[in-house]
Amino acid sequence: MRDTPLSNCEKLFLLKAIEEKKRLDGRQTYDYRNIKITFGTDYGCCIVELGKTRVLCQVTCELVPPKDSRPTEGIVFFNLELSPMASPAFEPNRQSELLVLLNRQLERCLRNSKCIDTESLCVVSGEKVWQIRVDVHVLNHDGNLMDAASIAAISALSHFRRPDVAIQGRDVTVFSPEERDPIPLSIYHMPICVSFAFFLQGSYLLVDPCEREERVKDGLLVIAMNKHQEICSIQSSGGIMLLKDQVLRCSKIASVKVSEITQLINKALENDKKIRKEGGKFGFAESMPKERITTLKRDEAPVEMTDVKETANDIVTRTETSTEAVPSPVLVATGTAHVGEGIVNSWGLDEDEEDEPQTEDRKTDEVMVISDSEEEEVVILNEEAQKSKKNRK
Repeated sequence: MRDTPLSNCEKLFLLKAIEEKKRLDGRQTYDYRNIKITFGTDYGCCIVELGKTRVLCQVTCELVPPKDSRPTEGIVFFNLELSPMASPAFEPNRQSELLVLLNRQLERCLRNSKCIDTESLCVVSGEKVWQIRVDVHVLNHDGNLMDAASIAAISALSHFRRPDVAIQGRDVTVFSPEERDPIPLSIYHMPICVSFAFFLQGSYLLVDPCEREERVKDGLLVIAMNKHQEICSIQSSGGIMLLKDQVLRCSKIASVKVSEITQLINKALENDKKIRKEGGKFGFAESMPKERITTLKRDEAPVEMTDVKETANDIVTRTETSTEAVPSPVLVATGTAHVGEGIVNSWGLDEDEEDEPQTEDRKTDEVMVISDSEEEEVVILNEEAQKSKKNRK
């Protein structure tokens, strides 16, 4: 399924906003979106949220024979997947151009920069070495997948622990985490990618472009750098010509952003290590707000019931009650029920006083029928009762 293209009005709106140094989410030109790093219960599992872009990384290891060309070095393998869950434009089981580009950039950033000591992964020279597999899954695509993938990969590698091994002759024994503490990887530095999007033939640039900004960009520059201001890799795409001053300016901006992100990763690793050491709760479920999981997990709020009666009385006294009582209709007739709280009926009080003595002279054996009309009252006398009295006399 192809992604819905932007209309001409949307493109013009985005470009006009970029010219005025404004962005859709209110950021400045060189601002990153909020970065959140969360580690799972297992070592080497990490979720990175870059705004609405979410990436999951899982690091695993296994013992395999080494390569013939490098018998004393371990193997580091990277795999990135774009599932339709992240975006409708991604097709399953298909190698798209974006997927190939992201895989190559990730390998250049992490493997070619020699950030991992592969010689420490050797168990038996020429026979068994550790193969480290880094699987990156895109959960939601909202732009700048390369930066989010690089942050997730290096965070998961720093968090990962491989099992300890013992060698006796040709026999290799792998110990479980319960038997021996797992061993972390030897990481020399942390290369992190910073993406720059260029617009209007390189006249304007933005850091950390979102998904809509990526659609109208003319070119993209990705710089992988560590906190020591060493450029690990640089990749330009889009077919625009960049000046030397533009590249140097981007490298200076990248050095500042990389140092900030590296501090954030180290802080997240320290917090996770501290929680695990203290025996606290950790993992993805603990990082989510409780009300998002289920309402039944909310703590019961204590309610103070001691002064409820006094508070209610104060509220009643403060409110101004109306002194005029609202009359309720009361029908006084045989075979009818009272409606309301027994308040005297005030209907018909404005009638002439001449009609009052006539109502008093009425006999008890007369039946009064009140019509629904309010204009007049219809009184029907019981004729059969009167005839029977005359006959008796």
